[in-house]
Amino acid sequence: MFSKILIANRGEIACRVIRTARKLGVKTVAVYSDADARSLHVEMADEAVHIGPSPVGESYLRGDRIIEAARKTGAEAIHPGYGFLSENPDFVDQVVAAGLVFIGPSAASIRAMGLKDAAKRLMEKAGVPVVPGYHGEAQEIVILASKAREIGYPVLIKARAGGGGKGMRRVEHPDDFAEALSGARREAKAAFGDDRVLVEKYVDKPRHIEVQVFGDNFGNAVHLFERDCSAQRRHQKVIEEAPAPGMTPEMRKAMTDAAVTAAKAISYSGAGTIEFIVDASDGLKPDRFWFMEMNTRLQVEHPVTEMITGVDLVEWQLRVAAGEKLPKSQKEITLSGHAFEARIYAEDPAKDFLPAIGTLHHLRFPSVGAGKSSIRVETGVGEGDSISPFYDPMIAKLVVHAPDRPSALSSLGEALKTSEIAGSTTNIGFLAALAQDPDFASGDVDTGLIARKQPALVASPKPDPDIIARALLTASGVGHLAPTGNDPWELISGYGHFHPLWRQASVGFEQQETTAGIRMRPDGRVEIRFDGQEDGVIISGDRQGAVAWPGHVTIFADGAAFDFKVPDPFAKAAESGNGAASMRAPMPGLVKLVRAAKGDAVVKNQPLLILEAMKMEHTITAQHDGVIAEIAAEGAQVTDGTVLVRFEETPAE
Repeated sequence: MFSKILIANRGEIACRVIRTARKLGVKTVAVYSDADARSLHVEMADEAVHIGPSPVGESYLRGDRIIEAARKTGAEAIHPGYGFLSENPDFVDQVVAAGLVFIGPSAASIRAMGLKDAAKRLMEKAGVPVVPGYHGEAQEIVILASKAREIGYPVLIKARAGGGGKGMRRVEHPDDFAEALSGARREAKAAFGDDRVLVEKYVDKPRHIEVQVFGDNFGNAVHLFERDCSAQRRHQKVIEEAPAPGMTPEMRKAMTDAAVTAAKAISYSGAGTIEFIVDASDGLKPDRFWFMEMNTRLQVEHPVTEMITGVDLVEWQLRVAAGEKLPKSQKEITLSGHAFEARIYAEDPAKDFLPAIGTLHHLRFPSVGAGKSSIRVETGVGEGDSISPFYDPMIAKLVVHAPDRPSALSSLGEALKTSEIAGSTTNIGFLAALAQDPDFASGDVDTGLIARKQPALVASPKPDPDIIARALLTASGVGHLAPTGNDPWELISGYGHFHPLWRQASVGFEQQETTAGIRMRPDGRVEIRFDGQEDGVIISGDRQGAVAWPGHVTIFADGAAFDFKVPDPFAKAAESGNGAASMRAPMPGLVKLVRAAKGDAVVKNQPLLILEAMKMEHTITAQHDGVIAEIAAEGAQVTDGTVLVRFEETPAE
């Protein structure tokens, strides 16, 4: 076994690898950018090396700096985690040339599966079923469009390199093909440096089921059963589970046999995932699944496999890379119970999942499960950390395990309800709604489920008077005056001349501001009198489930987080007349494409520009009709709040 390894990654996966290394007595070296100088993975590692500025191209994608850090610290091997350089065969070659061990597959295996079209030709030759499509070299739009017509619409345009839904577009009609191809190419080029694509048949009721495989350097390969990752939005996985609901013994054997065949076809060593697209229109049938791609690395969702098998996949990675044989044979790997993983992101589901940034002023996760269930939280952040615009906005992965699927799903719902995050908008409410959806609960899931039900899943509850009262109480500070014992002198701070003091407080929720008078009662409870009302409401002074942070109050109730703004009276005067006819950047990013110019007359909802932020493209559309007076330049790097578009005049109401 190695004595020291370097982890060429950040966040929760770096923390995850460090935990297993520590268990095995292996010392760890972390690398970090400017933005991550005080991050959790840096704190956990035995040593840490600074490798550059915050942008990934100047830090986590600098293989030369990472290798140099490994040499300087005496690390014997490099674990790539996932993303960044994990599937870069040139980096693997550089690691090996430096006399170090790459904890993962060979460069040859990565190259064999790195381009989707070549991988599918290889799998076809090995006898693994492949989805119908065009995987050729020609990239001219005339040829691609012609192949799309031959395959039959709807089709899926996919980037040859990479994954994660980037560079992917579904096309319903030939008239939409050119624009979709252009968008897919731009996104693929930005994400992977390769704008080549392939075209495939879009399956009507597709399920995304993948098989965890593992190989060693002695020709052995096994599977660790399947995971269902069908709950997706824009091809990004949201909730994963293992095993797949509705899986039959016949289907499992056919799929896992195909996965092991695929791994052996490229002499695979290490952890990998074979992803299949499944036609679930008539249930799960052994002849209705096709190879999509292979991820030659550890997957984000690997914890659900660990929960149902009891296997530490990172430990296996280290042992295999160190020259050991697979710790278990296929017969020794068993499946027990059911597991779910929910990805908690800093994003706003109500705004089409726009990524968010912010400081995590309050962060609480459940530590234990109910009954026979268990809970595991994978995270790379702690309370007080900030969500950076430079990297993926994941906050945590919430993983649950129970003896059966209904119990595990119930445990997941309860865990989401009791998770509390304040300081950034999150998708927890959306995840809880998805977990409670009748189709999801029954296992009738396909990759289009979220898109079909998105309005209902992202609908935010409105705060009732009790929630508003609790927010006002927290904002006023009166709650801090609630007595903690029977000492009557504790009440004095809430009184003046022997009568309760009234305090004014205001909070805003969305566009509605509420003002009220608040006073402490002799019995320790609080009276709140809303403006315009003669009678007040009486609530306790208990501030449990309420968090105050700069300029805000967050109330947690029944699994929902209600974020109220606390108005700053000194800022109100400055707000009037400030940019009512301007559109500002919702987050830091790069102006990738501009579709309008100064002097253009535009109409409401017309696309004006594309902002690339947090690895995704976001189309900025006109909020109203008007004439453009100013628009951001293509290629401009903008910060949160930067004016992107300014109109000559605001249309009359």
